[in-house]
Parts: sequence; C-alpha cells; structure tokens
Amino acid sequence: MTVETEAPPARRGAVRPQERALAPDLARGIMLLLIAASNTAFHLWAARRGPSGWQPVDGSWPDHAVQFTMITVLDLRVYPLFAFLFGYGMTQLYLRQRAAGSSEKDAVGILRRRSLWLIVVGLAHATLLMAGDILGFYGLMSLVLGWLVLRRSDRALGWWIAIATVQLVLLTVGPVLPALFQGELGSYGDASAEPGNEAYAAGEESWLAAAGTRLTTGLFVTFAAAPLSLLAGAYVIFLLGFWAARRRVLEDSGRHLPLLRRTAVIGIAVGWLGGLPAALAHIGVLRVPDAAQSESGSLTLLRDVTGNAAGLGYVAAVALFAHWWTGRPERRGARAVTAVAAVGKRSLSCYLAHSLVFTPVLAAWGLGLGEHLTSATMLLFATGVWLLTVAGAYALERAGRRGPAEAVLRRLMYGDDGRRRHEARTHPDPVRTRAAPPPPCSPSRPSHDPARSPGPPPP
Repeated sequence: MTVETEAPPARRGAVRPQERALAPDLARGIMLLLIAASNTAFHLWAARRGPSGWQPVDGSWPDHAVQFTMITVLDLRVYPLFAFLFGYGMTQLYLRQRAAGSSEKDAVGILRRRSLWLIVVGLAHATLLMAGDILGFYGLMSLVLGWLVLRRSDRALGWWIAIATVQLVLLTVGPVLPALFQGELGSYGDASAEPGNEAYAAGEESWLAAAGTRLTTGLFVTFAAAPLSLLAGAYVIFLLGFWAARRRVLEDSGRHLPLLRRTAVIGIAVGWLGGLPAALAHIGVLRVPDAAQSESGSLTLLRDVTGNAAGLGYVAAVALFAHWWTGRPERRGARAVTAVAAVGKRSLSCYLAHSLVFTPVLAAWGLGLGEHLTSATMLLFATGVWLLTVAGAYALERAGRRGPAEAVLRRLMYGDDGRRRHEARTHPDPVRTRAAPPPPCSPSRPSHDPARSPGPPPP
C-alpha cells in the first residue's frame, strides 16, 4: 500500500478563528471606543482652547465634566494601550509562524511586510482623512523593534525593557529636575506654543490645503515622533507586550491572575492620579501658570508618563473581565461581548471607518458639524460612530467574514500563493492524503469499505 506524503512545510497564514482568545480582541474593541473618544477634541475646530492647546475650555457644566474625564482617564492613556496590544499581536504572529514550521527568516519577513504596509496605509490615511494617524507611527516602531528585539531571548528582552525604562525616566523626567530644584516647576513649558489641534487642519475650508497640513503632520508623526520615541524609551510598552505574549498572559489569564490584579489596580490608580492635576487645572479648580499646562509643561509631562501605567492597567482590567465572564455558566450579555470582540478582530477596518465618518461630517471642508458641537455632544457623536462599527463588525462576524482592511492587509502580507499553500497544509484534501487504493486485482478490501471513503482530515 502506498501513501501520498503531505505537502512540504510552508509558511502559515493568518490566525484561525479557533486560535483566537477573547481578551485581546475585547481589549482592541474597547480601545477603539477610547480612541474615538480621545480624538474628539481636535474635531471641535471652532472651540476656544486653553493653555494645553488640546481640550476646549468653553461650554456648559456637562462639557467641563467631559473635559475633566478625558484629561484624567483618556488623554495620553489610550495610545499606550494600543502600543501594548500592538506588541502583543506582533509576538503572537511571530510565534504562530515559528510553531507552524516557518523559518525565522520567513516569519520576520512577514512582519516586515506588515510594518511597511502599515506605514503606507498610515500616511495615506493621514493625507486623505486624519492627520493624527497612528498606523504609520506603530508601523515604523514595529519595523525597528522587530529587527532589534523580537527574536532575542527572554534574558535579552529583560535587559531591553530595563534599558528602555531608564531611557524613559532620564529623558522625560530628567529635564524637569532642574526646574523642580530651583522652585520654577510652574514656569516649565511653553505657554505661547501653537495649539496642537491646529496640526489636524480640521478648521481648514479647503480639502487640498487641509491635506497638505495633514500630510506634513503625518510625516512628522511617522518619521520624527517615532524615532524620538525610540530614543526616549517610550518603546518599553511595546516590549512589555512582547514579554506578555511570550507568556500568553491574555490567553491564559487564569494562570496570571495575581499579576493582572496588581497591574489593573496600581496601573489605573497611578494613571488617574497622574492626570488629576492637569484636569483640575483645566477646569480652574487648581491655579497653576499657563506654562505648566502647555503641551510641553510639567503637568502634561506628568500625565504622559503616568499614562503608560494607565494603559497597562486597562489591558489587565479587560483580561480580568474576560476571565471572569468566560467562567460564568450563564454568560449574560454574550451578544454584546461578541459584538465588541468582533470589532477587535477587525480593528484596522473599524479604525479607518471612524475617519470615513468623522472627517467629512465634522471638518470645515466637509459638512462642518464640528463647529456646532461641544465636548459633551461630540462625545455622544463619537460613541454613536463606534456603535455603528460594532453593528457592522457583528454582521461580518455572523457572516464569517473578515474586515475588508484585514483581508487586504493579509493578502499583502502572505500573498495568495502562500495562503493556498497554508490551506493545503493545515486542511489537507482527504482524497489526496488517505491511503491509495489497492490495485484492481487485489482482494484486500471490498469496494464499499468505509475506510476508503473520503472522511475528515486527520487531526
């Protein structure tokens, strides 16, 4: 009896549905709501700005409540959450490729293509719709860190995390120390700096002029801010994502409950307390010089540094919820949890969809609705847009389809030929892999033997 051999090892394709864990997808789905809410400020292009140049200072008491909450809970806190999940996903992709038999070179090549295409998509997104794009930024960060760190040992990764932490402390907190010792902390910063929201050109009535400003901002964020973040040690959040993915902290959260609980409680507490002074100063409860509230001021620096702790705390809190929820037999709210996780599975498509709705409706060159909204009504609008993406992602989940942006990116990463070889390897044709039939003259088996009938592929 002859047996046809299985196809030679080939690189594997994208993650399969049965391989997905709830916590990372749920965290990405919630993250997109937080990003949409955090980005509301620059769409309010006609609002009066305060010294920080970001959150408006006008409006009624509900608007001030929203501004206070944004500064304490969201501003400079969501992007560390995204960075951690991005690093976690990078490592997951690499480990899946290696476990499936792909060479180190092939696995790194897939990640490199992914990073380069994210840079391209990010710059296009910034030019056409939103200057504050983060895809290009993280594409460049992942390109560098994938080359430097991803393949290193756990010991080497630990050293990289320690080095990045020292960099972050020295290069962000260090410059403030002289002002602190001299009693001039309140004057640290630049109160006359151009408001940061102007870099988004939401108030420009010409789309072409706005596109020029957005492209300039996108190029700066990708090719200047990202390298500066590497020099300043801000990549430590990426590396913590690498470390956590190697230990499957989000997939096997039950084995890491003490770590997750400590991270959630300490991280969120440090993050919120670090943002509290800036929030109190913004609404006028705390009287501090304008320089301290500026984008380069001491209060903003404090908010930025502690935002890393908050981002990690948010991830840990979602992982704890996912562990608690999956362990309950009734699993109430299953449809809502599934819908939010569906957004996380299609995070790139939903992220781009936000801009497709936000910018043409709110910008001055579009319908100009941003001129008439306030902080509170803008938050309601952002939540509504996110809910639209939840409905769309849930419909795709029910239909068993990927998001359109994910489908295109995976085709660019793996190629159609690689996808076909992967499917042939992981789901072999039972007709080709079963034992070859005996010659016609052989009396070994009758023609109705069920062992010769096509069956399910071997496990």
